[in-house]
Amino acid sequence: MKSVIFWTKTIWGDRRKRLVLGLCLLLSAGVAAVYVRVGGFDFVDYDDPFYVTRNPQVLAGLTLDGVKWAFTTMHAGNWIPLVWLSLMLDRSVFGIGAGGFHLVNVALHIVNTVLLFWVLKRYSKSLWLSFFVAALFGLHPLHVESVAWVTERKDVLSTLFWMLTMLAYARYVERRTAGRYITVCVTFALGLMAKSMLVTLPLVLLLMDYWPLKRLWPEEKKNGFAVGRLLLEKLPLAIMSVLVCVVTVVAQKSGGSVAKISVVPLGQRIGNSLVSYCQYLIKTFWPVDLAVFYPYPVNQLVGWKVAAAFALLLAITIVVILLWRRRYLLVGWLWYLGTLLPVIGFVQVGAQAMADRYTYIPLTGIFIMLAWLAGDIVAQRRLRQAIAGVIGAAILGVLGVMTFVQAGCWRDTMSLFTHCAAVTPDNVVVREYLGIGFAGKGNAEAALREFKEALRFEPTDIRTFYNIGNMLVLLGRTDEAIEYYNRVLEGKPGDPDTCIALASTRIIKGETGLALDSYREGLKYHPENTVLRGELAIALLQMNRLDEAITELEQVVKIKADSTTYCNLGIAWTQKGRLSRAMECYAKSIQLKPDNAKARYNLGNAYFAQNMPEKAIAEYRAAIRVMPDYVRAYDMLAIVLIQTGKIEEAIATYEQALKIDPADKNARIGLEKIRAAQKGGSPKQ
Repeated sequence: MKSVIFWTKTIWGDRRKRLVLGLCLLLSAGVAAVYVRVGGFDFVDYDDPFYVTRNPQVLAGLTLDGVKWAFTTMHAGNWIPLVWLSLMLDRSVFGIGAGGFHLVNVALHIVNTVLLFWVLKRYSKSLWLSFFVAALFGLHPLHVESVAWVTERKDVLSTLFWMLTMLAYARYVERRTAGRYITVCVTFALGLMAKSMLVTLPLVLLLMDYWPLKRLWPEEKKNGFAVGRLLLEKLPLAIMSVLVCVVTVVAQKSGGSVAKISVVPLGQRIGNSLVSYCQYLIKTFWPVDLAVFYPYPVNQLVGWKVAAAFALLLAITIVVILLWRRRYLLVGWLWYLGTLLPVIGFVQVGAQAMADRYTYIPLTGIFIMLAWLAGDIVAQRRLRQAIAGVIGAAILGVLGVMTFVQAGCWRDTMSLFTHCAAVTPDNVVVREYLGIGFAGKGNAEAALREFKEALRFEPTDIRTFYNIGNMLVLLGRTDEAIEYYNRVLEGKPGDPDTCIALASTRIIKGETGLALDSYREGLKYHPENTVLRGELAIALLQMNRLDEAITELEQVVKIKADSTTYCNLGIAWTQKGRLSRAMECYAKSIQLKPDNAKARYNLGNAYFAQNMPEKAIAEYRAAIRVMPDYVRAYDMLAIVLIQTGKIEEAIATYEQALKIDPADKNARIGLEKIRAAQKGGSPKQ
C-alpha cells in the first residue's frame, strides 16, 4: 500500500509524468474507440477454422496435452507455440464465442500502441513526436487486419514482445549488465515463439544504435562502441533468428505454403516484391480499397510498373542518404525495408501478392520519418508548431474514422468478402469464399453465380468445378453437375470427394450401377480411403446387397476402426438376421464412442427383438440423453414401456416426442391407442 501511495505521489507530483500518463490514456481511449465494436464480431471462415473453430486442440482449452502440442506442432505451416497457448487460454476463459478472442486482440493492440510511445520516448527523449508515431500506429487502417482478425493473434502478440525487447534493450544500454542482456534475449525469444517476423529485430536494434542512441556515431567510438563490438552484441539474437528462420521454412514447406521456383519464377518474385514495397507506401498515405486477399499478378505484372517501383525506391534511398544529417530518415527507411524483407515475397508463401497485416511493424519506420521530419520543419516556430498540431490532430481523426469503417468489414465472413470483392473484383479466392458463404446460407443460386465468376478468372480451377457441381445438385440440375464432376476427375483422377459426390448424384438419378462404378473408380486410386469405402458400403446396404456391404465394412474396420463403421456393420448383420453378430458390432461402436446415439438405438432394437425389454429401455434412454430430439428413440421407448406395463411413462414419452415433432405419426397413433384402451377399461395394449 505504501508503495502505491509513493508512486501515486511521484506521478501526480510531477507535471511531465502526469502529461505522459494522460497521453497513454488518450492513446488507449482512442484505439479502444475505433476497435471496441469488434467484440461483437464473429469468426471468419478464412483461416480462423484452422486456428480456432475447427482446431480440436484449441477448442479443448488450456491443457497439459495442449501445451505439449503447442510446442511440437507445425500446424497451419507455422511454429508459433505462444499463439496457440494464448488462443487456448482464451477458449478456457471466454468459451467458444468470438467476442473474447477479438477483445484480447484489441487489448494487445492498445498495449502495443502505448509501449511504442514509451519505447520511442525513452530512446529519443522526444515526447510529442513519439506520441504522434504511436497514434499513427494505433489508428492506421492498414493495421485493421492484424487487430480485427483472430487468426492474426500472431501479429499483436509478437509485437508485444518486440516492444518489450526494445524496452529491455534501452535498459541494457543505460547500464550494461549480464542480467539486463539476458532479459533482452528472453523477451526476444518469446517474440520469436509468437511469429518468426521478429527475426529482423536485431537489425532494428542496430539502427537504434545509430539513431537515436548515437552508439554508432563517430564521436562515440572513443567510448568503445565500435561497429564490431555492437555487431558482436547482437550475435546471440542473430543466431536465434537464423534458427527460427530454418524452423519456419521447414514448417511452411511441410504445410505446402512455399511456392516452388517453377510455379512462381524468381524474376517475377523480385518484380512483385518491388511493386509491393511501393503499394504499401501508397496505401500508407491513401489507405483505401483494403482487402484481406490481394491476388498474385501471375500474368499481370507489367514491366513498367516494376521499373517505376524500382526507380521510386532507389530515389527515396538516394534522398535519405544525401540527407544523412537527418539520421532518422535513413533509420526509418531501413526499418521499413528491412522488417518487410521476410514477407515481401522473395520466398513466396501463400498465393497473395501482398497483405495489409505484413505492415504492422514495418510502417513504424515510415511514421518515424514523417514525424521527425515534421518536427524539424516546425522546430522553434510556435505558430508552425500550433498549425502542425492542428494538422496532426486532423490526420489522426481522419485515420480513426477510416479505421472504424474498415474494422466493420470484419463483422463476419460475408461482410469481409463482399467488401473484398468490391475493391478487388478480379479475385478468384474471394469469389470462392463468397460462394461457400452463400452455400452455407442455403442460397445455391447466388453461390453458383459466385463460383462461375471465379471460373471466369481461372477457367481450369478444379476446386471451382467441384463447387459448381455441388450447387447444381442442390438446384436439381444433376446432368450438368455430373459434367462438372467429370471435369474434376479429368484433372484429378480418383479424387475421393468428387467420386463420392458423383456417385451420390447418380443415385439421385437412379443410376445405381454407375454410382457403384464411381465409388470403385475412386478406390482404384485410393484403396485405403475409409470414407470412400464406407460410402460404397452404405450404398450397397441401401440396395440390400448385404454380403457386399459387409465385405466393404469389414475392410474399413481393418484399416481404421471407428464407431460409425461398426454401427453400420451392425445394421448390415441385423438385416441379415444375425442379431448376435450385430450386437457385438453395436457394442464395439459404443465402446469407441459412448455418445453414438444411433448405435445405442440399434442396440436397443436388438435387445427388444430378443425380448430383453429392460436392457432395451436402458439403451433407448441412453440414446435420448445423447440426442434429446431423437424422435424414433422416444417412439420405441414408449412401445417397450407399454409392453412392460408402464403406461403413464409411455404416455409422457409419446407426448415428449410430439413436442419435438408434432407430425410424428407413430407417437400420435400410439397415444390414441392408449387413450382408447383406457376408455375401454383395458390397462394394456
